[in-house]
Amino acid sequence: MSLNWKEIDAVLEELRLPGCLIQQADQPVHWIVILHLYSPGRSFPLFISLAQTCCRLHSLSRAFKNPSKPQRFASFLRANLKGGIIREAYQLGEERIIKLSVERKAEKIVIWIRLWGSATNIIVTDKNGKILDACYRRPKRGEISGGFYDPEKDLKDLASRNKRKKEYSIRDLPGEGSFNERLERFYRNLEEGMEKEKTRDALQKYLTGRENYILTSIEKNKALQQKFSSYERHRELGELIKGSAYRIEKGQKWVTVEDYYNDNTEIQIELDSELSGMENAEYHFKEYKKSKAELERITGTIEHQEKNLESIRKKQEQLAAITDFVSLREMESLLSQVKKQAPVRPAQEIPGLTFYSGPFTLLVGRTSRENDALLRKHVRGNDYWFHSRDYPGAYVFIKSQKNKSIPLEVMIDAGTLAMHYSKGKTSGQGNVYYTQVKYLRRVKEGKTGLVIPTQEKNLYIKIEEKRLEKLKESKNT
Repeated sequence: MSLNWKEIDAVLEELRLPGCLIQQADQPVHWIVILHLYSPGRSFPLFISLAQTCCRLHSLSRAFKNPSKPQRFASFLRANLKGGIIREAYQLGEERIIKLSVERKAEKIVIWIRLWGSATNIIVTDKNGKILDACYRRPKRGEISGGFYDPEKDLKDLASRNKRKKEYSIRDLPGEGSFNERLERFYRNLEEGMEKEKTRDALQKYLTGRENYILTSIEKNKALQQKFSSYERHRELGELIKGSAYRIEKGQKWVTVEDYYNDNTEIQIELDSELSGMENAEYHFKEYKKSKAELERITGTIEHQEKNLESIRKKQEQLAAITDFVSLREMESLLSQVKKQAPVRPAQEIPGLTFYSGPFTLLVGRTSRENDALLRKHVRGNDYWFHSRDYPGAYVFIKSQKNKSIPLEVMIDAGTLAMHYSKGKTSGQGNVYYTQVKYLRRVKEGKTGLVIPTQEKNLYIKIEEKRLEKLKESKNT
């Protein structure tokens, strides 16, 4: 759909470029260059497009918006061509290569415009063919500053190849006006049609991507919703344990009760042997509250995502019905504003590993990413941080509880995990330091998750297999 050589000759014949003064050079986008020309009695922009499917040159009647900061090639053209006068303007045979000879301050500069589809380019040389700059720098073709380009030297070879070329004619373009004016209208309509389809495709791709993303998020959240849906059972177990607390002793692993929530069926409830009966009941009451709150949050997220899904599907229907380019642009502008908003992300489980020591939760980040995620989203200032002093390894956090101090046994459990998930694991013992999260300072421009602790204290840990085994069992539950 690009210009053929006869059409290029017709454009040049109409424009009468020799004698024109170059007043300015613009580059609205990388593949378009506009030279603003003046000669006595007329002034016009010369439009040069290097777009592969529609490469061409012709006069221009409309204005293009320029970027706030000029592109590289535009800056070069302004510095070297502004104020120059075009002395020659012709096409090399039938080769779709246009030569513009420009005289500026007694210097001769040559602009080569090559309209060869995928090899389009604008190359500026001195009078000897040394390349000063090019719109597209192509080192493999030698089209870089300091290289040489002078296609006229190969004109004989080009002429011999022309004998085998098919015949071309000047297209009878619709509308009134000069050939340049009709060319401009034809390509503007053509490119608007192409841009319209490109915009439609981009919008459809975006909407389909959003739809798939939301569907995946809903699926993940529904799985989490199912996980927390049995939260009521924690309250029931807490009540059953509470009713039998008087006969539960520390060290006891199971209690047998009549489940009056299920026809007084006799059941066995697993206990934490380190806790009293009431402490075991309290654990289930806390799990009940936590699971209930999590379920409410996830349910709210699903409802919000389902509304978003309905909105996206309505927009897909609207897009299918749009026929004009203006409406497409309006939808594109609207969606671009939506893209800038923070996306609704699916609820996520806590990264790393989770253990329990009595009523306390221990979080373990095994990698720098898990450590960083825990620090950013899952721990607070009053939580405690543990790390092996002499070996690289995991971050271990103890989630604090309101009005409760952390027992030494829980701290030893956290220290044991810090040693176990470190390079000091094989030694079986070592120093672990700990401090509250609020006393950790991130290293500016440091590695992911890297922190410097302050006000830290030390624990000497010797890994006990029984303690470690108990912690691993808590992880499984």
